Amino acid sequence: MPELILIGLILVVVLVVFLILAKFIGLWIRARVSNAPIGLLNLIAMWIRKVPASLIVDSRITAAKAGLDFTADQIEAHYLAGGHVADVVLAMIAADKAGIPLSFDRACAIDLAVKGTSKTVLSAVRTSINPAVIDCPGGGGKIDAVARDGIQLRARARVTVRTNLDRFVGGATEETIIARVNEGIVTSIGSSASHKDVLENPDHISKRVLERGLDANTQFEILSIDIADVDVGENIGAILQASQAEADKQVAQARAEVRRAAAVATEQEMSARTQEMRAKLVEAESQIPMAIADAFRNGNLGVMDYAKYRNVLADTDMRTNIAKEVKDPE
Repeated sequence: MPELILIGLILVVVLVVFLILAKFIGLWIRARVSNAPIGLLNLIAMWIRKVPASLIVDSRITAAKAGLDFTADQIEAHYLAGGHVADVVLAMIAADKAGIPLSFDRACAIDLAVKGTSKTVLSAVRTSINPAVIDCPGGGGKIDAVARDGIQLRARARVTVRTNLDRFVGGATEETIIARVNEGIVTSIGSSASHKDVLENPDHISKRVLERGLDANTQFEILSIDIADVDVGENIGAILQASQAEADKQVAQARAEVRRAAAVATEQEMSARTQEMRAKLVEAESQIPMAIADAFRNGNLGVMDYAKYRNVLADTDMRTNIAKEVKDPE
């Protein structure tokens, strides 16, 4: 009885080993005949580590047929790191055929850096081989700038770039290129003495912008900057001058209103003082009869003196009336 149990266990083990070998023997043979051998135990270990052995074998075969030599451990390590193994292998092949130096570690680093974005390491290598064109400012719009003569110019540029694989990891993206080119165009137009100079020689903008080294610390290398279109906009200088003149007019009106208000206040103050002086004059005139009465009582003024005084007053009134009639005859 114990012998039968032992024989049964041996048969089960042999069956399990056979099934495992049958599962991976095809991959092992395919890798061997493709001159990209991978040990059978390595294939089984990949299965235990939940690594798709077929993906590793196919990637190694593809690399070997292209003349590249990657170990299975390198490919498996990149897969476990969350990378795209197929893209890395294809990118390495494309770079090798184009004569672009690219190590496996650099390709893996680029692949992990673009993870979660719309880019891939393969697209980065392709852009390094076939330069891409970036529209500035992007979205079909135009860059607004004002020359020194006050005329607004609206420009659109096309920037030809290629990927710099050495600076791709940690380098600024194409948004930075667009922002720097926009700034360079605005600065170049703003430093021009006249908008006519820009219209006559738009290539001067490209030269000035290229001299600024806008691709520093970015993922790209700028090959050329071409001004695609330049339109004349508004006369910003005239608009600003008109606005300044309107503001100056309002300030002058405000100051004139302040002076008018001060003059009105002064006039009212003088009118009040005039009324005050008239009141004092009336008060002083009211003292004359009282003084005459006191003079009568004290014997300082006689009846004849008072009669003379009245005659003088009457004569003065008569002369005043005659003068008025001569001055204003009607």
